[in-house]
Amino acid sequence: MTEDFDTEDPKNTQAMQYVKGLLEYIGEDTGREGLKETPARMLAAMQEHFSGYKEDPKEHLLKTFEEVEGYDEVVLVSDIDVHSHCEHHLVPFVGKAHVAYIPRGRVVGLSKLARVVEGYAKRLQVQEKLTMQIANAIDEVLTPDGVAVIIQCQHFCMCHRGIHKPNSWTTTSKLTGAFLKNPSSRLELFQLIGMDKGMS
Repeated sequence: MTEDFDTEDPKNTQAMQYVKGLLEYIGEDTGREGLKETPARMLAAMQEHFSGYKEDPKEHLLKTFEEVEGYDEVVLVSDIDVHSHCEHHLVPFVGKAHVAYIPRGRVVGLSKLARVVEGYAKRLQVQEKLTMQIANAIDEVLTPDGVAVIIQCQHFCMCHRGIHKPNSWTTTSKLTGAFLKNPSSRLELFQLIGMDKGMS
């Protein structure tokens, strides 16, 4: 049981009863040794899984740097791990995000792009909405010449239930500005992502 989870908090106590009820619903004996502490463990895990509700991911983009010698080409952070949960079935979807922008006089710390991805991913999501939220946040705060967000994920709701297609991947993208209007910028982006993934 996590030390950070207060089992005496009335809100937590009520939530543990809900979890216990769900375990009983599927036919489990909540009094057995292996499940006695499961409600608290599950809720502590949920606090981590859904920590994105406690922050505004846009705030990670507020500190920028202008001493970049006028750099105005693609900035790409690729293969950012994505761990999120489908809001339809409450099961995970996992994969990678590729986030790029073309700066207009200022850049942001590279880790901040990954933090924006994580901030929105750590919520109940659908991949399409997650893609849009990341792109819109970067576009709104940094006002760059272009933003590109491409996410590729496997959804457990397709892999381990329902249609049972474990080898399927879902790709979503949002392109703005130069990435949308300029074919050469778009081609450069796709080539960079391809190189990072060992493709010719």
